Amino acid sequence: FVEMFVGVGASRVRDTFEQARKAAPSIIFIDEIDAVGRQRGAGVGGGHDEREQTLNALLVEMDGFDGNEGVIVIAATNRSDVLDSALLRPGRFDRQVHVDLPDLRGREAVLTVHAKRFQLGASVDLSRIARMTSGMAGADLSNLLNESALHAARKNREKVEMSDVEEARDKIAFGRERKRLFDEKDRKATAYHEAGHAVVQVLIDDGSFPLHKVTILPRGRALGMAMYLPSKDLLGYSKAQLLDLICSAMAGRVGERVITGDISSGASSDIKQATRIARQMVCDWGMSDLGPVAWGENSETVFLGREIGRTQTHSDETAKRIDAAVTGIIAEQTARAERLISANAQAHRAVAEALVEYETLEGIHVTEIVRTGSIQTPIVGNPVPPLAREPRPDAAAGGDPSTVPTPA
Repeated sequence: FVEMFVGVGASRVRDTFEQARKAAPSIIFIDEIDAVGRQRGAGVGGGHDEREQTLNALLVEMDGFDGNEGVIVIAATNRSDVLDSALLRPGRFDRQVHVDLPDLRGREAVLTVHAKRFQLGASVDLSRIARMTSGMAGADLSNLLNESALHAARKNREKVEMSDVEEARDKIAFGRERKRLFDEKDRKATAYHEAGHAVVQVLIDDGSFPLHKVTILPRGRALGMAMYLPSKDLLGYSKAQLLDLICSAMAGRVGERVITGDISSGASSDIKQATRIARQMVCDWGMSDLGPVAWGENSETVFLGREIGRTQTHSDETAKRIDAAVTGIIAEQTARAERLISANAQAHRAVAEALVEYETLEGIHVTEIVRTGSIQTPIVGNPVPPLAREPRPDAAAGGDPSTVPTPA
């Protein structure tokens, strides 16, 4: 509706409704209505006059409806929080339908429809795919099967197998696998880093985030990755689950220090993830000694932009207490990861050495090493499981938990 010439948007609104009345009964559907329906009088400089004229024209047309005109107006948006309140008054858009992401049963039904276009092998289990695609929309599921078919074609297979689906899922979620040459030192450091994530996750997971796969092959921007797949659709997180996620995130940094005796910038994304979770625990979810108070930033001015609209709603002294609480949570979970890796030094070393040799391990392989000391299940492409490795005398991982540096 909004063009370079003043008045074009409002004129198009009037023309659209005039045509709809002539063609009644009819339906007017406006997609992404937040483009013209944002709250008026907002923004730097007082707002956007042309957009507001278009919105005013839309409000006038909808306000003038009679019950027998036979015109229904439907709109769609994913930013209903920024719409002008006048749009949502009775007589206009007074009925709102929230379309959520499909649940487990819904994803399986969507997959069943899209799977009719492909030849699937006997190994493909749609219910299992539905369980491993939590949070995906219908378009994502369609894209997943398309990527699976492309992967099968590259392997010169006539049918899509479960391995193709899993590879496509990893590519969509974590990025394309990249072949990159590492020297032995970097390869070993990456292996111990990812082994730290994997071992700690196996030890502390309560079944909510089972380890899916760990690899030292670069995917996307990451040099290596430990992948977790939720076992079900999660409606919320408990405090214990969030602390486990922070502990697992910091375990990579601890595991890397075991072999190098130093820390590197490779843990930057882990630190950001841990900090984000810890700050949400303190500011949004009341999971700290500060109590159940929302210390988050004011989001009432989201139409100004994510950066301009941020305002602090608490004092500087409270900000210091928030920072101290966030730092304390991360320090506690880093020390916890240190203790876990120290107590399971043999398993940590065995997983790291297996990663150096095989580059990628499934979650079941790491679990077997932690519980039995060796891999029992054959690795894809390596039918003979590696022998259990005895740790060297100097293999004691970590140290006194009190020596773990406190994140800034």
